[in-house]
Amino acid sequence: MSIRPAVPEDEAFILSLVERFTDFPLPAGRTREELDAGIRADLERHLREQPESSRFFVIEDEGRPAGFLHLQRVEDFFGGGPHCHVSDLALAPGHEGRGLAGRLLAHAEAFGRAHGCRRLTLSVFPGNARARALYERAGFGVDLLRMGKPL
Repeated sequence: MSIRPAVPEDEAFILSLVERFTDFPLPAGRTREELDAGIRADLERHLREQPESSRFFVIEDEGRPAGFLHLQRVEDFFGGGPHCHVSDLALAPGHEGRGLAGRLLAHAEAFGRAHGCRRLTLSVFPGNARARALYERAGFGVDLLRMGKPL
């Protein structure tokens, strides 16, 4: 297994995993179609524009893409200073449960440290129990709880 920066040829693979982000019970007022469209548009924009603050990494298993990490370097809202945000992390079907997601998180942490980030953050839907368990095992805890209400 190896992790490398994404290249333009990885775009189709990355976009093929969009539906993995909504494969769990969603909050009230959210639909898979809405979320998938928003996630796809955001990924396409970052892949197309390649802003300096946005990095994509691909994890390979036996030379083939098995998952990806989208990491963004942003300013901390509360304390200022740089922090890294795991914007997206997904594995292709059949690659779960083998430590690949944990390796991508460790890569995000190492990248953040190497680039002067003071925190590593991510967002996760409450119904995504598998991802939440992974993040907790990796040392993440609730930092800010965002609540919503359909109107």
